[in-house]
Amino acid sequence: MTQEPREKGSAEPTLEGADPGAGVRPRRRGRIFRRAREAGGWASDYAYVAYWQVRNFFLRRDPSAYLHPEGPQQVPVVLIPGVYENWQFLRPLADYLFERGHPVHTVAPLGYNRGVIKDAAVLVERYLVEQDLHGVLVVAHSKGGLIGKHLMTLPEGGRRVERMIAVNTPFSGSVYARLFPLASIRAFSPRDPFLQELLRNQEVNRRITSVYSGFDPHIPAGSHLAGARNIQLETMGHFRPIGDSRLLEVLEQELDDAGS
Repeated sequence: MTQEPREKGSAEPTLEGADPGAGVRPRRRGRIFRRAREAGGWASDYAYVAYWQVRNFFLRRDPSAYLHPEGPQQVPVVLIPGVYENWQFLRPLADYLFERGHPVHTVAPLGYNRGVIKDAAVLVERYLVEQDLHGVLVVAHSKGGLIGKHLMTLPEGGRRVERMIAVNTPFSGSVYARLFPLASIRAFSPRDPFLQELLRNQEVNRRITSVYSGFDPHIPAGSHLAGARNIQLETMGHFRPIGDSRLLEVLEQELDDAGS
């Protein structure tokens, strides 16, 4: 059976009674489902933050307890938290690392990490020198990854830090940063000169593993870093990956590689 050729520009033939919007509805439903899923990701992300902030306020632990694990000393780990976070927020990672024999170091002068990225990197470098640490693995969250990368470009920091695992770090900035009046947040703007300079410097990227979630409400452009090892988790949110068992698997693999 042959069909009559249609005139140029004529509409596609449709079956009688067919709904011309039927193909649009699945796409619309898909968008609604995606937005609902992202809204759920927002909610669970902040619920996670609230839980850990309250827990750490009442159940604080002396960071020196993580410096001397039982058994042979393994890879020294330095934790660098994100903005408005202190090291306690990374306690799920500290506990995991300590139980496996890795001494975990925190840098007290960072406090809640509200300072300038360059200055914070110098503080961490100074700590590495004072403690005479070598072959260090930096584990950082968000802003901590920017501090860690700059640390790796400094003379002593670059010599003493072997690798870094950065979780949900805004290497390319966040478009939302320009909306905040606080300088500590505006520093994450994609237009920030220091951030652009740090992004262009790719020399240390090969020693960085960037781990990020499938949906990060704070960093819509994601945390992919050129030349680095990039790992995307199915977890949604900016903070929840800290408590994700799949992140622990990445840590274990990195530490095995460092140990060998």
